[in-house]
Amino acid sequence: MTVAVQGRARKERRDREPRPGLVARLRRSYDQHWYAWVMCAPVVVVLGALVGYPLVQGVLLTFTNANSLNVGRTIGVNHIPDSFSWIGLKNYVDLLSGPDNQFWPHFVWTIVWTVVCVTLTVGTGLGLAVLMNRRMRGRTLYRLLLILPWAVPTFVTIFSWRLLLSDGGAVNSLLGALHLGHPSWLSDPFWQKVAAILVNTWCGVPFMMLSFLGGLQSIPSELYEAAEMDGATPWQRFTNVTLPGLRPVSSTVILLGIIWTFNQFNVIFLLFGAGSSDSVQILITYAYQLFFGQMPQDYASSAAVGILCLSLLVVFTAFYRRWLARNEVTTA
Repeated sequence: MTVAVQGRARKERRDREPRPGLVARLRRSYDQHWYAWVMCAPVVVVLGALVGYPLVQGVLLTFTNANSLNVGRTIGVNHIPDSFSWIGLKNYVDLLSGPDNQFWPHFVWTIVWTVVCVTLTVGTGLGLAVLMNRRMRGRTLYRLLLILPWAVPTFVTIFSWRLLLSDGGAVNSLLGALHLGHPSWLSDPFWQKVAAILVNTWCGVPFMMLSFLGGLQSIPSELYEAAEMDGATPWQRFTNVTLPGLRPVSSTVILLGIIWTFNQFNVIFLLFGAGSSDSVQILITYAYQLFFGQMPQDYASSAAVGILCLSLLVVFTAFYRRWLARNEVTTA
């Protein structure tokens, strides 16, 4: 209680102190850490060229009606100039409330996809990490086998699962031998969603397991010994020692998992290809379809979907970090 009161008092004192301006803070930071600025400059330049410039171009495209018919191009020695026009926020209005009503079904499925996949990968990864952290025979071999799905390139893993989930693949052959039916994993919309979640979980569990395993090994064993001497059950030791000790790791990997899963293009696109139903498309693959999957190619609407995805992730990350900071102050 005393620590929390002292922390709030320090925060109130900092809030009352006048904050220097942005230019003054930048000048002071450069004077103190000029070498870091110099070392970061090449990276900033490269990121500005590879990320910043395309991002600005994408934002500008969202305010136009650009498509493959009115964008300037060069054919032989002839150059056709741009003929698209500025239309303001019309793309965003059409996406969010237009007659085709395509954005919201994809948005809802993207949220469901992200929540289910992150829950499965985090839960399974944590369970495997707790299991692999125990002393057992062959633990090194088990760890190696569990890391293999992450070590194998993603496209190889997905194509392997595409063969396994085909109508005559090993999965349906096994289910048929057990008299459990033959789901159409790669053609039926419902089973496509189930297959995508399972494959994405298979690809994501090893990273979660390794992250949690590193966090478990950083928890002092004295805490477990003290809890055991106090008569704590294994579940109590897990909830009162393991989970609080994993909080710095779990908060980071959950955020990364949400961002990666929300933008997981590879699993949906490579697993189903052109034969995927529209209902299985998440927002990022929906943007790809707008850009490449129709004629004329709708550059502006595709860019608008991408900017909406970016905005959603930025807002979520900001609230997530504030929630973590508030919880840290409360627990302190």
